[in-house]
Amino acid sequence: MSDFTTRPEILGTFGVVTSTHWMASAVGMSILEKGGNAFDAAVATGFALQIFEPHLNGPGGDMPAIIYSARNKKVEVICAQAPAPAGATIEHYTAEGLKIIPGDGLLATVIPGAFDGWMLMLRDYGRLTVRDVLEPAIHYAEKGHPMLPRVAATIKGLGDFFEKEWPTSHETWLPGGKAPEASELFCNPVLAETWKRVVAESESVSGRENQIDKARDAFYRGFVAEAIDTYLKTAEVMDASGTKHKGVLTADDMANWKATIEAPTTYDYHGWTVAKQGPWGQGPVLLQSLALLKGFDLAAMDPCGADFVHHVVEAMKLAFADREVYYGDPAFAEIPMETLLSAPYNDARRKLIGKTAALDLMPGKLPGFEAQYDATMAMLSGMETGAVYEPTMSHLTEKRGDTVHIDVIDAEGNMVSVTPSGGWLQSSPIVPGLGFCLNSRAQMFWLKEGLPTSLAPGKRPRTTLTPSLALFEGRPTLAFGTPGGDQQDQWQLSFFLRYVHHRQNLQAAIDMPLFHTTHFPGSFYPRTRAPGGVMIEKNIGADVLADLTARGHRLSPADEWTVGRLTAARRDENGLMRAAATPRLMQAYAIGR
Repeated sequence: MSDFTTRPEILGTFGVVTSTHWMASAVGMSILEKGGNAFDAAVATGFALQIFEPHLNGPGGDMPAIIYSARNKKVEVICAQAPAPAGATIEHYTAEGLKIIPGDGLLATVIPGAFDGWMLMLRDYGRLTVRDVLEPAIHYAEKGHPMLPRVAATIKGLGDFFEKEWPTSHETWLPGGKAPEASELFCNPVLAETWKRVVAESESVSGRENQIDKARDAFYRGFVAEAIDTYLKTAEVMDASGTKHKGVLTADDMANWKATIEAPTTYDYHGWTVAKQGPWGQGPVLLQSLALLKGFDLAAMDPCGADFVHHVVEAMKLAFADREVYYGDPAFAEIPMETLLSAPYNDARRKLIGKTAALDLMPGKLPGFEAQYDATMAMLSGMETGAVYEPTMSHLTEKRGDTVHIDVIDAEGNMVSVTPSGGWLQSSPIVPGLGFCLNSRAQMFWLKEGLPTSLAPGKRPRTTLTPSLALFEGRPTLAFGTPGGDQQDQWQLSFFLRYVHHRQNLQAAIDMPLFHTTHFPGSFYPRTRAPGGVMIEKNIGADVLADLTARGHRLSPADEWTVGRLTAARRDENGLMRAAATPRLMQAYAIGR
């Protein structure tokens, strides 16, 4: 295979930052230059991405992070996926005439989690101040930043809807009634003032940690929560259901929640240990896929050949089928994760991977979970099939929200992999006086009792956000991830397998043609599936496409360089650091020295 890459693999010894926007990566690198560590850099990069890619993430969104602290010498998960509000009950939503939670509007909102997660990371692992990490975002919100073409297209497409149904969003995103043009400077002065006030309130007390806690109070128990509460008491807005609804989030919900630190879920594969968040996110499907694929000689397969694609797709179908039956918030349901990752279970499941594409959804039926299995399958049997649109796919849609990703490593060996999302400009109306909107993560819940993903107050939705951190022979080595909803773990799996078995160059592994299956139910409204469906970049080759079609895969060929937004960073044992970012969509960039 050719060693040609679209970009060089970035090398350095001081630090590396890679993210889904070149200016955000530059912000992160500037924080390292200023004396911050990887955690400080990740926080500043995250707030900058809220400005640069508001159609993909925002202050009202959420984020999980997987981190390695050189000081603490352990891998941990920061859970900033906040739960459903106290008023979010199945009874209330069905009384509103809903059978499925809409993908936008106010009923789709859970407690905003991202801000507290960032502040927790800054306080417990970083060394800079609230002002240090918010100043870049304030600058670009106040002075302006070049509007991405995709953001401009999204706003233009929603302009009439905003004007009619969400006037606060119209005022923010179409200032003076005019949609912004691609690449022109765009400002969000109201958001800049929000962050300035947070900084000012943080500095009303002394001591770095006290200041960070004061900022958290300003957001969750102060003026931000008050503004959200005031707005939601009277707001009733149109959503994807075709009717208007009021939200259920209150200031009390926000005041009583904080981000948490958890142990990761891990799996060992060919000398590597891959760390993901728990089953409140979809992350363990990557681990289950590795457990299934461990029984095949992937190293002998062409990483861009039909055999490789077929085996990876079929393994993912089985892993994601289990996600539908068993994953959810462990605080509310028993999740048989140990069994799902066990050798006996995967040895048996591996036999289901045949020479042709499976068209049925085939979760495992575990002893003691028969009723849960039956209830899930009965519900899914009645769901619609059809096209499954992935937000990252620019050739399908410009109007769905999506996600961003950040990987940072510093000279001390600290590592961050974080996938912020939610609070998209398409999610819900701008909250007056704040300059940002709320999230729509509640659409992950089902309005049916008795499932791990049934809507319930205080329960975390089963998020698709899924950063990755991998240890090689016990040493924290690789941070990687991508936006992409249900596709995140699929693209990461292909990247990781190709890197482990075929490449030692991050950029080369990222540049290879990508694919994903739409066989299982989507996590986003309207929750459809396409049995046997596979989207795959055409540049994988006509012979490969023909071979996969002959095996029964229902292909949707995509133009080359249009699938996925992977980034990755690595630290070698000798301190050499590497980083790479996808050329797809011409936004992501890796920086290092």
